[in-house]
Amino acid sequence: MNYLIGAFKPPCTVTVEFNDAETRKQANIKKENGQMAPVPLFQSQESVVGEVRIEPLPGKKVEHMGVKIELLGQIELYFDRGSFYDFTSLVRELDVPGEIVDRKIYPFEFSTVEMPYESYNGVNVRLRYILKVTISRSYATNIVEYKDFWVRNFSPPPEINNSIKMEVGIEDCLHIEFEYSKSKYHLKDVIIGKIYFLLVRIKIKHMELEIRRRESTGSGPNTYNETETLAKYEIMDGAPVRGESIPIRLFLSPYDLTPTYRNINNKFSVKYYLNLVLVDEEDRRYFKQQEITMLRID
Repeated sequence: MNYLIGAFKPPCTVTVEFNDAETRKQANIKKENGQMAPVPLFQSQESVVGEVRIEPLPGKKVEHMGVKIELLGQIELYFDRGSFYDFTSLVRELDVPGEIVDRKIYPFEFSTVEMPYESYNGVNVRLRYILKVTISRSYATNIVEYKDFWVRNFSPPPEINNSIKMEVGIEDCLHIEFEYSKSKYHLKDVIIGKIYFLLVRIKIKHMELEIRRRESTGSGPNTYNETETLAKYEIMDGAPVRGESIPIRLFLSPYDLTPTYRNINNKFSVKYYLNLVLVDEEDRRYFKQQEITMLRID
């Protein structure tokens, strides 16, 4: 609940509820305070239906210049905190100017709303959907209440999903070939592949496969790149020999993954990479990175 200047409480409570709150699926989302909380889950083209309840405190009345509810899709870049870029903005007027002396309930409906982007909480950016109720007042601060909800959208399985084959090496020292069975993965998929050692003249201590997420925000000279290592999977411990092949099987379901996002509203992108890392006995690291596409498939 928002507070007026001088820390006075507003003269009413405002509650926003969805009509199907008891049956709708929930997403457990980490809030800004680090705590996990359930949030109603929607998909694009769904209708957002519910009611707003305004209840004056005992002995109080609410004089207002109108009541409205907005459905907003916003992108917030943390280096520009406080500035929101609205890519979806719908408004419903709930009441004309007047006063509220008793509890009032206002039904609302936003029909088949296009919500083109998924909700996202990243390192430097947040994409969110909210319902915003505003009670406009002429001589006092407006009363504003927010209700968050989460959006997830599903993609069809890809018609073409080519394998990845690459050769990497250091001249006269190391030559390996790696192969992944496909280049596009759903969020609960399994990465299956093989690594072939064609030439080994350095003493390799161990080898691991990393999943990395790179978040890019801004543009031009103001581009910020943030890379997180989400998973480390040891493929091999010990020195390989020429002709040896090492299988890869990495399950994705334990990790907190999102789909790949490409240039969302010209504000940010999120890409995923498989990073193959070899460490020799002198702790020198050799690596090869390969981009993969992540999809949310129903």
